Amino acid sequence: MLGRNYYSSSCYHHDRLIKVDGHCLNPCLGGDATMGLDQAPHEENVYTLNLITNRIIFIEMKLIKSIIKPFKLEDVKDALSEIGIEGMTVIEAKGFGRQKGHTEIYRGSEYTIDFLPKVVVEVAVPDDLADKVIETIANAAKTEKIGDGKIFVIPVEQAVRIRTGEQGEEAL
Repeated sequence: MLGRNYYSSSCYHHDRLIKVDGHCLNPCLGGDATMGLDQAPHEENVYTLNLITNRIIFIEMKLIKSIIKPFKLEDVKDALSEIGIEGMTVIEAKGFGRQKGHTEIYRGSEYTIDFLPKVVVEVAVPDDLADKVIETIANAAKTEKIGDGKIFVIPVEQAVRIRTGEQGEEAL
């Protein structure tokens, strides 16, 4: 995504900040007022400056990307359905993390299996549902054993439903 993150406190326009090279600039003051990132207000809302159009865009959607064990897919799907999530993308994948694969014996010979089967579940949601979706996926996918997986949260600048042309949250 082309852009830089803007951070805003819960106050209106004058508390918007742009994060540039470890400093926050207040764009309302023409970028003259700087402060360290540790002095910046809480990062409650994320804004993106599109470097091509020079438009500030409020990020209202998130892509929740989780990598889980294949046998937990139905549990995750059912749990997401219970909280009202209607769609998702599922991708079969192989990978490893700290567990670094395992060894198996086949016809008397030992083989190292480096890449283990995983499933990637992607769900695009409105920003206000992101925390609930993360919690739901984590609880449904958890086995408390190594290799349970990871969850990544990615800001989504725009979504478009191809059939109708709906944009933003309406496209989800």
